[in-house]
Amino acid sequence: MKDVIVLGGLNMDLIVETPRLAGPGETAEGTRFYTTPGGKGGNQAVAAARIAESPGSVKMVGRVGDDGFGEQMAGFLKSEDIDISLLSKTDGIASGIAAIFILPDGENHVNPVYGANGLCDRQQSSDVEGALSTAGVLLCQQEIPLSATKASIDAAVKAGVVVVLDPAPVRDVPDGFYDSVTVLTPNQGEASAMSGIEITDAVSARSAAVAIRNVGIETVIVTLGDQGAWVESDGISEFLDPFVVPVVASVAAGDAFNGGLGVGLASGMELLDAALLGMASGAICVSRDGAQEAMGSKTEVLALMASKTS
Repeated sequence: MKDVIVLGGLNMDLIVETPRLAGPGETAEGTRFYTTPGGKGGNQAVAAARIAESPGSVKMVGRVGDDGFGEQMAGFLKSEDIDISLLSKTDGIASGIAAIFILPDGENHVNPVYGANGLCDRQQSSDVEGALSTAGVLLCQQEIPLSATKASIDAAVKAGVVVVLDPAPVRDVPDGFYDSVTVLTPNQGEASAMSGIEITDAVSARSAAVAIRNVGIETVIVTLGDQGAWVESDGISEFLDPFVVPVVASVAAGDAFNGGLGVGLASGMELLDAALLGMASGAICVSRDGAQEAMGSKTEVLALMASKTS
C-alpha cells in the first residue's frame, strides 16, 4: 500500500449526550459528558491507520496549540502508529475544540472553535508536497484555511496522487477550488447544498451527484448515512446498499468513510470496492461512542464486509 497523507483539522471533542437541545435562555440537563480526540483530519487519519495496519503509512499534516488538548491529540495519533512528524505545534494559541451534542437517536449537533487549525498555511502545503513521493492518496476537508488545502491539492495532482476531498464543513469556495479533486464525498446535506437538489432517496442522490460532477470532478460519492451511498464516475453510476448496524452516535461517520476509502484507493482497489470499505468503516464507527476511538480495526471492517456477502 502507498502512503495516505491527511491534511486537515484536529479538535478535542467535548461531547454532551442529552435528551434534547436547550432553547434560547433555557437550561436542558444532559445525561453524560466526555472528551475524545476528534477533528475531521485526525478522525480520517485514525480510521485509515487502523484499517491499513502499516505503521507510519498514514501521515498527519496540520496544527495544534501549545495546550493540554494539543498534547493529548498528538499523543493519541502517535499511539495509533500515525506519522506525526509533520504535525506542527503553534505557541500562544489554543488547539481546536468542538462542542458536540448527541441526541437519543444518535444524531449530533456540532459547534467548533478551530483555534490553531485556522493558522494552517504554506508550511502545511509545503509539508504535504514533500511527502507526496511515497503517497497514493491525499485526504482533505474544509476545516483549515482553503488556501493551504488548494495548494496541497494542486501539488498532489501534479505528482499523480489521488485527491479525496470531503467538502465539510460547507463553505463558500473560490472558483476552481474543486477543479483538481479526484473524488468528492459530500454527505446528503452537503450534496443538496452544492447541487441545489433536495436529496430524499437514491434517485435524487444520483441527480445531485451528476450535477456536482458536471463542474469537472472525476468522481462524486454522495454518502447517505443509513441509506447507503451513490457513486457517480466514468462508467459507474451505482447505488451501494448500507451495512445495517445499531446506531449509537453518528459523530465522525463521514470521516470513517473517507479513511476507509482512502486506504482502499491507496491499496489499488477498484473504486466501488474502496467505497464499500469506506462504508463498512463508517458503520463500525456509528455503532460506538466517540470519534477517533470509535474507528474500526481492519479485522472488524473486513468481517462486516464479509457478513454482507455471505
